[in-house]
Amino acid sequence: MGIEGIGARVARKEDKRFITGLGRYVDDMVVPGMKHAVFVRSPHAHAEIVSIDVSAAQAMPGVIGVLTGKELKADGIGNLICGWMIHSKDGTPMKMGAWSPLAVGKVRYVGDAVVVVVADTKGQARDAAEAVQIEYKELPSVTDASKAMDAGQPQIHPEAENNLIFDWEIGNGDETAAAFTKAAHVVKIDLINNRLIPNAMEPRAALGVYDKAEDHYTCWTTSQNPHVARLVMSAFYNIAPENKLRVIAPDVGGGFGSKIYIYPEEIVCLWASKKTGVPVKWAADRTESFLCDAHGRDHHTHAEMAFDKDHKILGFKVGMQVNLGAYMSLFSSVTPTYLCATLLSGQYNIPAIHANVKAIYTNTAPVDAYRGAGRPETTFVVERMMEVAARQFGMSPVELRRKNFIREFPHQTPVILMYDAGDYDASLDAALKASDYAGFPARKEAAKAKGKLRGIGLSCYIEACGIAPSAAVGSLGAGVGLWESAEVRVNAVGTIEVLTGSHSHGQGHETTFAQLVNSRFGVPLDSVSIVHGDTDKVQMGMGTYGSRSGAVGMSAIAKALDKVEAKAKKIAAHLMEADEGDIVIENGELKVAGTDKKVPWFQLALAAYTAHNLPAGMEPGLKETAFYDPSNFTFPAGCYVCEVEIDPETGVTEIVQFVAADDFGNIINPMIVEGQVHGGIAQGVGQALLEGAVYDAGGQLLTASYMDYTMPRASDLPSFQVSTSNTPCPSNPLGIKGCGEAGAIGSPPAVINAITDALGHEDLVMPATPLKVWNALRKH
Repeated sequence: MGIEGIGARVARKEDKRFITGLGRYVDDMVVPGMKHAVFVRSPHAHAEIVSIDVSAAQAMPGVIGVLTGKELKADGIGNLICGWMIHSKDGTPMKMGAWSPLAVGKVRYVGDAVVVVVADTKGQARDAAEAVQIEYKELPSVTDASKAMDAGQPQIHPEAENNLIFDWEIGNGDETAAAFTKAAHVVKIDLINNRLIPNAMEPRAALGVYDKAEDHYTCWTTSQNPHVARLVMSAFYNIAPENKLRVIAPDVGGGFGSKIYIYPEEIVCLWASKKTGVPVKWAADRTESFLCDAHGRDHHTHAEMAFDKDHKILGFKVGMQVNLGAYMSLFSSVTPTYLCATLLSGQYNIPAIHANVKAIYTNTAPVDAYRGAGRPETTFVVERMMEVAARQFGMSPVELRRKNFIREFPHQTPVILMYDAGDYDASLDAALKASDYAGFPARKEAAKAKGKLRGIGLSCYIEACGIAPSAAVGSLGAGVGLWESAEVRVNAVGTIEVLTGSHSHGQGHETTFAQLVNSRFGVPLDSVSIVHGDTDKVQMGMGTYGSRSGAVGMSAIAKALDKVEAKAKKIAAHLMEADEGDIVIENGELKVAGTDKKVPWFQLALAAYTAHNLPAGMEPGLKETAFYDPSNFTFPAGCYVCEVEIDPETGVTEIVQFVAADDFGNIINPMIVEGQVHGGIAQGVGQALLEGAVYDAGGQLLTASYMDYTMPRASDLPSFQVSTSNTPCPSNPLGIKGCGEAGAIGSPPAVINAITDALGHEDLVMPATPLKVWNALRKH
């Protein structure tokens, strides 16, 4: 498609400002009269608030205001909500406990915001925050979801008896039970998917500005979806009507899901700005991020799979206990249900599936979607099951997977989703070849001669991306539709502005979206500007998460480009006195096919705006808008192979090889896709080997800093071998499937399958730290 268009390895346009330190983040924003906020947070996991005395804090130098939850409630500010309704299997709605942006009466986890202090400087605000006197009556707490429903455990929300939020199921229990009665083999596993703490480069921040003259609010925030933030803060939190609230998400230094949500701080900064009469900025320190950003994962799972005598899968039943923390965050309910259990078929033809998910409150930070959002949890269950089953059967894990692959499409699974296209053998073949899977036994023997243990593990993942269509997700409980919008503005001199409801926070939209325009019109990338992240500039959008920017966001752009192209061809045909059907666009020119007649793009644009010579009845200008609502999810899939070497004396695991073979459909920019895969694998390896949030019995987070929560470093990671195959997605006009989460989905089971292969048993829980591996070696 050309050196800058679809398929080209174009360097990211936005990187110039990022690598030269010219990015503009929320904490860079300074407005006249701006003051600084610091939150007083609960030191207890569960306690009643007996009294709050702010008098000493109010008298301290530089203090503008010290505000509490009672004042916030008196001004009518609403509670935070979960935006996806889930019903239990008995038909009752989920039990959503009240979450006030500033706690009133009770705190439910360490870090719960209680008071906000606004002062001239951040240092003064910190000093005053320490002077706030709060008397608590400490209550018993529970942090483990597998115990939170037991008799005698503390009741966290009065709405949720025994701390049960919902008891949900999917699939057919009777058919699955019948499949097990016919089974020749039944394989059982118990798994823990460890709790993770997102760590973006940029901690969360918010700047709230109230303009009294206009009765108008502006919120700068580190958000992945500013339009949804405006919608929710207007419709549910009673900040202001939508036309009186502007939300801006400028450069955002990473999101990974943790910046999808609306948190208490954005709400409080806006409210505090009106209350104090000054702009109010808050920027989290790293410990606040550890304590208060939405955590991820935290599942306890029991799974059983039934096989016939030939090792074909007959049925699959899964029970999950899911920790959602102290409050229900915005997407928390859908993550373990429709984003998780609907993928339990994996890449395999499974006739009967039944899953039961119990979501549970605990006295921990709220848990919500984190890179992959439900799909990593499902893939871990499915791919650990396939590896364990193969070992129990004494057969090759490759052979077991091939025997059960889906090969006819479209394929209706027993758990709602219909897979539209795929070629799982192609990804498996590519991964096996790149990893020299057949040569592993020789490498294992060579490692043994050096006193090392060598293991190899597979993971054949599938995910559902795009989270659509709107009618479908609406019927399943979503509070909003999940379409996307785009506006394409061709300026009078031929430059182009693309306004998109998608939000870029590392995905490279300023480059890939411009490549789409280049492929259509042949204009240079530098002449295309991508506008996003501002609700006053872009009419409406649903943001970026769930690998939806390409499949949904770019498809909306493509629809708008269709309209621009159609009008441009009408104008060109009129100018050149040709038939509209003969007009082609190539290399920035509109041409009459088979002749030397042509009009440069800039000249065509100028003609649209001077309007001296347009077809009869045509409006001037060249600007079009489109909304795109997909017809189905997209289904990226692939195969990962991990090879490890373990030092039995220390338990240290080294990943000596990691191969990823993915099918992302059509690819806009291979270099950006490779970067996304690398980043996802790094996060997946982090979960498998290093990362894990740990609370003590009293609800204190023991991993609240980088001293205690181990992030992967370059030395922990190998040089990844990545490749792609392509079965275009039939559900969107560009054939895109999505790539942003795949690495984090497919890599944890590959790593753990490799380690357990080396160990010779399955008794290992993520993260597989050296101590855990060392102990596992001595258990068997």
